[in-house]
Amino acid sequence: MMPVKPLKTNSKYTLKITNGIKGSDGEGCQGAICRFVTQDEKMTITSMTLNGVNFLNTLPLRDVSWKSLVMEINFSEPLDSSGFKSFFAFFPGFAASYKLSDSDKKVTIMNSVPLKYFTHYYFLISKDLTSVKGNPFDGFNNSFYTALDTTPKFPVIPDEELLTLIQHATFRYFYDQAHPDCGMARERSTSEYLVTVGGSGFGVMALIVGMERGFITRQEGMARLGKILTFLETCDRYHGAWPHWLNGVTGKTVAFTEKDDGADLVETSYMVEGLYTMRQYLNPSTSEENQFIDRIDALTDAVEYDWFTRGQDVLYWHWSPNYSWDMNMQIRGYNEALITYITAATSTTHGISATVYQQGYARSGAIRNGNSYYGYVLPLGEPYGGPLFFTHYSFLGLDPRNLQDQYATYWTQNVNQSLINQAHCSDNPGKWIGYNDQCWGLTASDDPEGYEAHSPTNDNGTISPTAAVSALPYTPEQSLKAIRYFYYTVGDRLWGEYGFYDAFNVSNGWWADSFLAIDEGPIICMIENYRSQLLWNLFMSHPKVKPGLTKIGFSY
Repeated sequence: MMPVKPLKTNSKYTLKITNGIKGSDGEGCQGAICRFVTQDEKMTITSMTLNGVNFLNTLPLRDVSWKSLVMEINFSEPLDSSGFKSFFAFFPGFAASYKLSDSDKKVTIMNSVPLKYFTHYYFLISKDLTSVKGNPFDGFNNSFYTALDTTPKFPVIPDEELLTLIQHATFRYFYDQAHPDCGMARERSTSEYLVTVGGSGFGVMALIVGMERGFITRQEGMARLGKILTFLETCDRYHGAWPHWLNGVTGKTVAFTEKDDGADLVETSYMVEGLYTMRQYLNPSTSEENQFIDRIDALTDAVEYDWFTRGQDVLYWHWSPNYSWDMNMQIRGYNEALITYITAATSTTHGISATVYQQGYARSGAIRNGNSYYGYVLPLGEPYGGPLFFTHYSFLGLDPRNLQDQYATYWTQNVNQSLINQAHCSDNPGKWIGYNDQCWGLTASDDPEGYEAHSPTNDNGTISPTAAVSALPYTPEQSLKAIRYFYYTVGDRLWGEYGFYDAFNVSNGWWADSFLAIDEGPIICMIENYRSQLLWNLFMSHPKVKPGLTKIGFSY
């Protein structure tokens, strides 16, 4: 056996297979000549720039001009000028010019039309590109993000007009997009027959805003309310509680998960929050509206909160007619379920004691936080505050301005959680594309992978407009900046038939085309609470709310 020796550099080797050699099958060989190519004989890229910045062996470039792109690529050998353009590609594609120079070693690529702003472009050179010498090429790929186009996409109008525009568009989701048979809100804009109980509770409050702002007449609003109440009176209920999802035609439960096919006490409490608020908007001096008051009282009084304690000092989230208590999820804070304990405390038919709140939700004080994040002290909850829907869902009706108990002042809680969320996005520790002091807001929403509860500790680059917009009462300056940014700066991608689309993630090149009831509701309602405090004032005026709050240790 001959010893193995390394090949010499800058050398060519030829392997000759002799004609007549036979294989194991007895077939003869026709002969062949193979050439070994050393690294020195490959064609390589010697330098490459994109708008004057090194683009060779770098991470994706950011903030590349969408107006003017100049890419210069220098090769070690002259290219075959015949059809060389076909070996270069951009995804997504755009019209571009290609020029060879420097003895055909240099390729200059320039855009012929503007690129899309805030877009992730991939650039590839095929390994099939050849030089005039016929030497092989390993191929190349990299990517870049175009910069933001700051030109307003819509005419600039006064802020008050813009807020009305947003409320009106969002209202249409709950009014125009509602299921025609029952008047309830669809889970999302593509849900067809599937309606949501919690989102419809927000929709009941949106109905108030629609009437008050003149988007519909009071007569139209009452007709829609009557349809919703009839459905709520006849659809599936379990010890007074509704399920998470319902079939808008049949009123039958649609399972949220396999074992979540019965009562959902938290979703029920969002509906009760909406019904309490609507009750106070109704005029008892008119026959029809007085009947609606009675019907709302009957619906809300029927929720058996005490039964959902299972005899313990805590509320349970789910009960199933098929799996009983198998979900076994206790409702403990601090989270979006504060309103569940509030409505449970207000019940005069199936109420809970202060001990259930103190030991169940408040965990005997374990909901406290007290740490500082970005300079803001957070009284309650998880590090950095969690998703912003914690500050929205319970507080569409429940007024946090003077609300406090032994654990927190809730205005401080909600303001500081919102400021922490905004500061995190401005600081952008994850280096996500597009984050800044105007583009912020992390909460539960759709994202490139499905649906996720985004927060400073669970941040994948997805911004959800509902987060910053619905924080308007807490952070008016920061939220108005975000609103202007979402509408004017990126509105051509983010604004649709029912207001702001659910979310976007520039780093992943993803922009939602969906609308979700649970995210639309806080937008219209919290804008109204910022403008007039209407929903806060109505909910707090319900005759059972303040006594219930007092019972479990709140002042207001």
